[in-house]
Amino acid sequence: MPFASSLCVYCGSGLGIDSRHAEAARALGRRMAESRIRLVYGGARVGLMGVLADAALAAGGKVVGILPGHLDKVELGHRGATEFHIVASMHERKNKMFEMSDAFAVLAGGFGTLDEAFEILTWRKLGLHDKPVFLVDIAGYWRPLLALVDHMVGQGYASPADRRLYTVVSSVEALIPALGAAPRPKLPPQPERL
Repeated sequence: MPFASSLCVYCGSGLGIDSRHAEAARALGRRMAESRIRLVYGGARVGLMGVLADAALAAGGKVVGILPGHLDKVELGHRGATEFHIVASMHERKNKMFEMSDAFAVLAGGFGTLDEAFEILTWRKLGLHDKPVFLVDIAGYWRPLLALVDHMVGQGYASPADRRLYTVVSSVEALIPALGAAPRPKLPPQPERL
């Protein structure tokens, strides 16, 4: 059983062209509900975010959506979530998602997903938290990113130890057991430093 009672999932507000990503989001929502892990996510009812939240809700799970007010009209906030928070800014959204989560998983997505993932990885590198971060590499989506990390290490801009900031899993089926095997965070959350 995972230690995490609340998992933040970063993913796209679009569906992309590979249907395996939507299938993975749907499966993750169901698995989280079955495992009694609360979903914390970006609050939209569209794209992979909507698929994920709808699947968790349909399976009886708890879902917390957090959306900046300026995106409410664009991303169509998910008012069916168990909790729905409108916040003032992207920074407040990311900080609230951090505060409400025990761990993080990154599904497919675009610039926003990368922004969220890199910020949480940077906070971990700086010692602001020690919560586990998982890249869910469905159909090799994150392989180019992993190659970029290798390139940064090779060029001396990142340390080989930085690869330990995250864990790569190749499927939703592997995520929940990996979450259960992850060590409990050593550092208390320190949102005042973020």
